[in-house]
Amino acid sequence: MSEQPEPSAGDQVMIVGPDGKPVGTVRMPGETAAEEPDEGRENISGAVEEPAKVMRIGTMIKQLLEEVRATELDDASRRRLKEIHASSLAELESALSPELREELARIIAPFDGEDTPTDGELRIAQAQLVGWLEGLFHGIQTALVAQQMAARVQLEQMRRGLPASGGAAAGGAGTGGTTGQYL
Repeated sequence: MSEQPEPSAGDQVMIVGPDGKPVGTVRMPGETAAEEPDEGRENISGAVEEPAKVMRIGTMIKQLLEEVRATELDDASRRRLKEIHASSLAELESALSPELREELARIIAPFDGEDTPTDGELRIAQAQLVGWLEGLFHGIQTALVAQQMAARVQLEQMRRGLPASGGAAAGGAGTGGTTGQYL
């Protein structure tokens, strides 16, 4: 049986899905030299400064979209929904990193002027915001899975790094394995 080299800090580990196809890579945690910039790669950690606030606003916006789809809105309702949309954008911006704020501003523009938006304009704006938030949530989930995978690899490295006779010295003679006391 051939020994495979252990991944070290700065190495990349490929994540493979259940179908055997690669779904992404994770850089091993630890000190790394300034090798190459991660161009085209997003760093989700720290991108959402207040995740609970973003989740609350996202849930509210999704519910509003369902309500807007289900009812005919009069002029006053459309004006109120326009105000809610603007305040939701402002609240979201306060909970996001500068990079995500810029993306949100580029993709989802507030309504212009004093004109009351139509039902269709409101539905499109709300759906666009819900879609952007769902994409953000999926990105966060993906980053969390990648972190879990990296932690598993690191834990496995730590387990392999324990001396093989560690169990024997602790009274587990002949087992050749670890007892889990170190975890």
